[in-house]
Amino acid sequence: MGIIGVPAGWPAGEDAALEVQRGLRERLVLDEEGPPAGEGHVTGLDVAYDDERDLVAAAAVVLDARTLEVAEEATAVGRVSFPYVPGLLAFREIPTVLAALDALTVDPGLLVCDGYGLAHPRRFGLASHLGVLTGRPAIGVAKNPFTFSYEQPGPDRGDAAPLLAGGEEVGRALRTRSGVKPVFVSVGHRISLGNACAHALALSPRYRIPETTRHADALCRRALAEALAAE
Repeated sequence: MGIIGVPAGWPAGEDAALEVQRGLRERLVLDEEGPPAGEGHVTGLDVAYDDERDLVAAAAVVLDARTLEVAEEATAVGRVSFPYVPGLLAFREIPTVLAALDALTVDPGLLVCDGYGLAHPRRFGLASHLGVLTGRPAIGVAKNPFTFSYEQPGPDRGDAAPLLAGGEEVGRALRTRSGVKPVFVSVGHRISLGNACAHALALSPRYRIPETTRHADALCRRALAEALAAE
């Protein structure tokens, strides 16, 4: 597997990245319901880094939304394309994630990111960024609440509470397993928040974390280990 370089013209500094982010945010679509949970394909996306060698490995794992069986998977390895800046993390990995998506031969359907969409300081996290660039519906399902406030949801699977930024609901804390801490769901692009939560629940029948993320996490770590061994 070859290593993807940083694309020509890619933002090199914070000001340039912020300008790109603002422009892309204007293309967000937030008034669509999105595909129904349990139908079609859903694709988990995740990355693993080796900062010492300046590498990032991305994985795209397509699941049948009804059975949760793997339909296809793809990986890509690239150079980290941006320095670490909170709120601009998507710029570090987007080229490699897009390469993994482009390697798929089946329709990826809904994109499920291990991260955020509207639950972002400028309402444009990775799930929104990828959704706009690909034109596909996308959601973010994160393990931690970032900087936003929320009340604990009820104790049962399916209970949810608003994730708030200055009184604005930017996502939901969702209990995917009874008695286990919630995950944090936010809209990325072309889907409603209620439907995003329905997908997160449908993708988490046994564990706290969606099956999409579990598969993609394992695959990107394996791809990174193979790339490091080959160097």
